[in-house]
Amino acid sequence: MLTSIKENHLTNKGQELGMMYFRVAIILFGAQLVMGLIAAIQFLAPGFLFELFDFSVARMVHINALVVWMLYAMIGATYMMLTDETGHEGVAIGLGKLGFWLLTAAVTVVVLVYIIVQVGPGTEASLWLIHEGREYIEAPRWADIGIVVVVLIFYFNVFATYMKGEKTGIMTVMVANLLALAGLYMAGMFYTDNISMDQFWWWWVIHLWVEATWEVFVGTLAAYALIKIIGAKREIVEMWLWIEVLMLFGSGILGMGHHYFWIGTPEYWWEIGALFSALEPVPLIAMFVHVLYDWGKEQGIAEGRGETASVITNGPAMAWIVTNAFGNFLGAGIWGFFHTLPQVNIYTHGTQFTAAHGHLSFFGAYATILIGMMYYGLQRAYGVQRMKLTFKSKMGIFLTTFGVMGMTIALTIAGYEQVIVERGEMGATWNAFFVAQNLPWYVQAQMWRAIMGVVTLLGFIYLAWDLLTIGKVSKEAEA
Repeated sequence: MLTSIKENHLTNKGQELGMMYFRVAIILFGAQLVMGLIAAIQFLAPGFLFELFDFSVARMVHINALVVWMLYAMIGATYMMLTDETGHEGVAIGLGKLGFWLLTAAVTVVVLVYIIVQVGPGTEASLWLIHEGREYIEAPRWADIGIVVVVLIFYFNVFATYMKGEKTGIMTVMVANLLALAGLYMAGMFYTDNISMDQFWWWWVIHLWVEATWEVFVGTLAAYALIKIIGAKREIVEMWLWIEVLMLFGSGILGMGHHYFWIGTPEYWWEIGALFSALEPVPLIAMFVHVLYDWGKEQGIAEGRGETASVITNGPAMAWIVTNAFGNFLGAGIWGFFHTLPQVNIYTHGTQFTAAHGHLSFFGAYATILIGMMYYGLQRAYGVQRMKLTFKSKMGIFLTTFGVMGMTIALTIAGYEQVIVERGEMGATWNAFFVAQNLPWYVQAQMWRAIMGVVTLLGFIYLAWDLLTIGKVSKEAEA
């Protein structure tokens, strides 16, 4: 290991670059929540901002901001752990900074076009300059190409540093996973004349990112963070990480099958997709249970001997990581499984059940671990040995989690009403769709979704406030 890399301080340009990505990520996170709240209000009052900032645009910016802020935070977290795991200061980090500024400039321009220009005539020029019209990956073609260039720069930084440094199990999984993550994006950069074929490849970008590469990414971050924060045994976390790789790259590819039936593929994909998509959170949860059980047992042994038990070095980060274990299980596991079973999905597909699953799974499986890594990055940046939970930390995690859980339950109730009335009673006609959206259960559920969106936004304000101040507070307390 390089002796110049100290245990609790940013000592190289790679970790500084990671913090730059974190700063943009938290701004985009806030923008995502504001756009989501606007869209939630438009469900209740369709005339709100009509022809000025329509629902279709608010929803598009909401979803794209979600994906982009998470990618920013993932890249930041990777740079944060890269030098620790490899023992190397980083290769071509200056080139990485250039990539950061290119990406940030491109994201700014794309968002402004979404908001100001909004839509085009559907010509070739629209695809290149406005947006491509493919849900969740609407970025115009020039931005698509730019994203690929930036990701290639990022991957070169990581791979070259990995090859020159120590090759730990965590970093080996990370390097392999990043190649898959970058490669899958390419599947969304071409079109086919056959709509079923086109949707097939579209799902490889949209859901295989989530059901394979992103879940493995979360596993590497959790393994690294548990080692750093509570001193987890490396052999335990790496064992479960390899199990996760085996299960996720198998179950993720097959788990996409619960989408396939609806784009014209054979019926057997129902059962295959439902079964394997439910297996995805299992290894990650097992890692947490195993690590925390061992850690608790060691704490008890130390106390029994009269020795000083080890402490959690970063309270906020650990709180968010524990939330990740529960959130991943509930959002990706429970909410994902109960509406993708084929016998159920024939009624729930395309209803608010899908939105409920999406909100809780993205927050529980990804946002939580990425916020935890932001707190760990702050600990390194301020060079403090221990970071404790503050009132703002507690309010941030409580209100944000409570708000997202409230939105999930409200959307689940709305979806239940749709299934009973729109699908079960009225036969899934256009008339049934509009009738279901005006019944009391649906309207009240959407009202509660908007209220819980406000709670989530309030939690974000506490979170952002804490991220801006906790480093200085911890530094002063330690001094």
